[in-house]
Amino acid sequence: MIVEYETRDRTALIGLNRPEARNAINSEMAEAIEGAIDRLEADDAMWAGVLYSTGPVFCAGADLKAIAGGASDLGTERGGFAGIVRRDRNKPLIAALEGPAVAGGTEIVLACDLVVAAVTARFGLPEVKRSLIAAAGGLYRLPRALPRNVAMELALTGGDLDAATAHRHGLVNRLVEPGQALEAAVDLAAEINQNAPLAVRASRRAILATQLLDDDEAERLVHRESRLVWRSDDFLEGPRAFVEKRPPVWQGR
Repeated sequence: MIVEYETRDRTALIGLNRPEARNAINSEMAEAIEGAIDRLEADDAMWAGVLYSTGPVFCAGADLKAIAGGASDLGTERGGFAGIVRRDRNKPLIAALEGPAVAGGTEIVLACDLVVAAVTARFGLPEVKRSLIAAAGGLYRLPRALPRNVAMELALTGGDLDAATAHRHGLVNRLVEPGQALEAAVDLAAEINQNAPLAVRASRRAILATQLLDDDEAERLVHRESRLVWRSDDFLEGPRAFVEKRPPVWQGR
């Protein structure tokens, strides 16, 4: 199964299971993630979810090999990229990371409500290194989760952030030793599930609705900018250089 699904008490465990590709997102995986979220949302016995991964990498983002091969749909109509970044949900979802979540992987984490990370995890938006921009929520959600200048540095340099620093700045809720992220996330879900589920969901909705900028407005702005990038020669050069295992040659057009 490209995405695993199991339940533990009142918590659904959703596992990204494409370790041979560093859990990079292709269309099949996006559909499977949305299907798992649909299953969580439809099951009245499940009050929370944990999103984790198999292998050493949580998620490397979009599958650049698929993009270089002509694929353009790495999301779903309802959920957007990976079937999750725009997915309307009612139940809390916790990301559990043991390793890197970069590019779209960071954007998947930002779409979750809480984050548990091992000290071996890291985050980043390296899209600019491939003449892309983080159009799946990263450019407006990351500055909400981190100090503005920290988020700006990550977006403009394409660098990464270690889990301890992310925890210090508040992106990570709980920092744990390697191998403990999933169980710590399940424990956090169990803490949440001790509370009244409707009150939990209402509290979650209220927090999300009172952010400084509406996601739809921010997304429209980001996608206007993203469409300009998609029309450039450099947009094609980034994935091509990745597949050919060479440094990209930017033309600035």
